[in-house]
Amino acid sequence: MLTDKFHDECGVVAIYSHPEAEKMAYLGLHALQHRGQESAGIVTSDSMALRMHKDMGLVADIFTEDMLSKMRGNLAIGHTRYSTAGDSSLLNAQPIMVQSNKGMMALAHNGNLVNAQEIRSRMEAQGSIFQTNSDTEVIVHLIAQSREQTLPEAMADALRRVEGAFSLVMISPDRIFAARDPRGFRPLAMGRIPAQAGQKQDTIVFASETCAFDLIGATYEREVKPGELIVIGPEGMTSRFYAPAGNQSSCIFEHVYFSRPDSIVFSRFVQQSREELGRQLALEAPVDADIVVPVPDSGVTAAMGFSSESGIPLRFGLIRNHYVGRTFIEPRQTVRDFGVKLKLNPVRSLLEGKRVVLIDDSIVRGTTSRKIVRMIRNAGAKEVHMRISCPPTISPCFYGVDTPSKNQLIAANKSIDEIREYIGADSLSYLSLEGLKKACGDGDKTSYCTACYTGKYPTHWVDVEDIQPASVIKA
Repeated sequence: MLTDKFHDECGVVAIYSHPEAEKMAYLGLHALQHRGQESAGIVTSDSMALRMHKDMGLVADIFTEDMLSKMRGNLAIGHTRYSTAGDSSLLNAQPIMVQSNKGMMALAHNGNLVNAQEIRSRMEAQGSIFQTNSDTEVIVHLIAQSREQTLPEAMADALRRVEGAFSLVMISPDRIFAARDPRGFRPLAMGRIPAQAGQKQDTIVFASETCAFDLIGATYEREVKPGELIVIGPEGMTSRFYAPAGNQSSCIFEHVYFSRPDSIVFSRFVQQSREELGRQLALEAPVDADIVVPVPDSGVTAAMGFSSESGIPLRFGLIRNHYVGRTFIEPRQTVRDFGVKLKLNPVRSLLEGKRVVLIDDSIVRGTTSRKIVRMIRNAGAKEVHMRISCPPTISPCFYGVDTPSKNQLIAANKSIDEIREYIGADSLSYLSLEGLKKACGDGDKTSYCTACYTGKYPTHWVDVEDIQPASVIKA
């Protein structure tokens, strides 16, 4: 079923020095399941050899207790994936594990390399054979072919050759590696679990979001910095900058939608940003109404902020079914808006006769918003006023977010009033770009990429007129 939402590519986790690293990685991936639901994988090491298991589906279905018992190790990395242009198949599931002249290694990657196809074409012309159509494999080939003798040096050499967004973790038999691209597009945090009885040292962990730390009992320490490569091995932990940090361009949509509200991302609480988005939206686009209703779950936190600032009571007038599977049986007599009704159902007693402010994080194609507005009207609402907690999305993303091509983005092709008319709302307002930046603390601790709202891309490789997201190989 096609969802009219943006999707992040994946989440990564890494564990160094824990007697049950495989279980810690499993739990970490479970907390990051929202970042990708198509496949997942874990690679472990007992300091001698690597073991891998990956499959299609959800983390809890792939990794049974019996399977994890066969993967015992004190080091582990894990990955959960949402595929886009790369086929939704086991072939492209991560981590990717290889035996090379640098030894056995496995790598998991969140992001998108905008020059991956160029590098791949050159390598294939020189005789390299690729097994997947994931850009992660490009990094693996670059590491294997590097003239640098040690694995840390080879990894640094490889990362200097790629351009785009990447937060990645890598494992060798006795080491864990973690790195971010020089612009810091995608998040990657480092945490620590204090040594327990019988352990010689603390456990160091990495994850795309800190909500993974909460589940495994780790304490957040800091972000992996843009351009930083951290290596943890028998000799301890070392940190180096394989490339100078560029102009920071962290993905602002992590705070708008992707990350869980209980995470710290880019050194900032996501909950804080989302509530402020709602408050700012209420200041910029006030409306006379009776109730504020969030589109669950993406609009909930912003709706809390909007309600708090406006004084209009928050009511959960839409109830979400969290147990919708990947396939479903539709009745022969087609039910109007069936796909949306599978996921959402209106609470007529709350909506009937009310002037409703409907809060959501974005409008992509507009098809889902149109159906939700119609659903609320059919439940008896007197008025429906749509408020969006970010600016209109007018350009696709090339840095690890699955967005449609420009001709499918409704805001790139219609005016706000035309969009309002299409979705059937009484009024429609988006948060301004200035309001978005203010709400997310732009310039305080980080600076954000806002290319999807402006069409101005931070990397010179991207030519939006020539490249569409479907042609870009993504992690």
